[in-house]
Amino acid sequence: MTESLRVRDFWNQKFAGQAYKYGEQPNAFLVQQCGQVPAGARVLVPGDGEGRNGVWLAEQGYQVHSVDCSEVGLEKGRALAERRGVVVDWVHADLTTWAPTASHFDAVVVCYLHLPSATRPLVMQHLLHALKPGGVFILEAFHPSQLGLTSGGPKDVDLLYTLDALRADLRAAGVSGHEFVAAECDTTLDEGPFHQGLARVTRLVWQRQI
Repeated sequence: MTESLRVRDFWNQKFAGQAYKYGEQPNAFLVQQCGQVPAGARVLVPGDGEGRNGVWLAEQGYQVHSVDCSEVGLEKGRALAERRGVVVDWVHADLTTWAPTASHFDAVVVCYLHLPSATRPLVMQHLLHALKPGGVFILEAFHPSQLGLTSGGPKDVDLLYTLDALRADLRAAGVSGHEFVAAECDTTLDEGPFHQGLARVTRLVWQRQI
């Protein structure tokens, strides 16, 4: 079995059942920061899982393109969008082999998309180049210090993010921009059964210039 199939099967199993494993409400940091994104903007949400963030963004009037490798997650996202009465463009794809159209999106929203260091720089390059000049990149993910906590996340340090690693990805992608938020901090998660309690996270809000 290839790595991409193994990852797909892992998430299909994790998302199985009626319950939304990370809840049906959006990530709190996304809600706090989405004012950086202009009204009606085209927003890419890679690794959107069961669709909670993409659906919420669509409710705010954004043109949302949600991507995930899990067919089960996408089906639950479609069901959530139907219940909420919004339209989302759902894309079934492996982010390690799929690339969005360059300079096409006004914002890219990355919430708890944990990629190994061997593939993360290339995926991040694709996501950053998907932004138009002036586009905004919003990220929240677990920090390596999360390994000592029980509120969720991968148990492999290679899948966890530091600001230094993300800044290296920006440099490698050959894009320049301005940081609005850059933090490694504690927060309290209340996002369904799998994200609950004190957590250590890395946050980045960045605007592309060229």
